[in-house]
Amino acid sequence: MAEASGRYGVAGQGPEGQGVRDLPVRGRAVCTGFIESVTHQPPSEQPFFSAVVVDSVRPGGGVPNMGAGGVRKPYERLRVIWLGRTRVPGIEAGVELRLKGMVTQVDGLPAMFNPRYEILSRQEHL
Repeated sequence: MAEASGRYGVAGQGPEGQGVRDLPVRGRAVCTGFIESVTHQPPSEQPFFSAVVVDSVRPGGGVPNMGAGGVRKPYERLRVIWLGRTRVPGIEAGVELRLKGMVTQVDGLPAMFNPRYEILSRQEHL
C-alpha cells in the first residue's frame, strides 16, 4: 500500500508544516517555529551550531498534544543542530523559520540534524 505524500514529503502536510508539539517521535517532518536561543561552541570543541525552536502554531497553552495511544508528548521544544558549522546565516533568537528534515531523539528531546530551512520573518532591532 503506497503512502500518499504531499509536495513536502509528509502525508497531509501543507507548506506551513506543523508546530513543534505535533512532531512525530521519529521520521521526516516539516515544522514551523521561532528560535528561542542559539548555542555557539568554543573553538577548542568540534564545530557545530545549535538552536532551540519553540512552537509558533499554538503559542502558549491551547489543547494538550496527544500522541499515538492518547499519550501526551512531554516536549515543547525542538533542538536543531548543524554539524561542522560554527554559524548559520540568518539563524538568531527571535527568527521565525520553517524546517524540513528527519526528527530523532537526543537526550529525551526531539532534534533535527542539518535540516533545510527557510526564514519566514525576523524581529526588527530598534
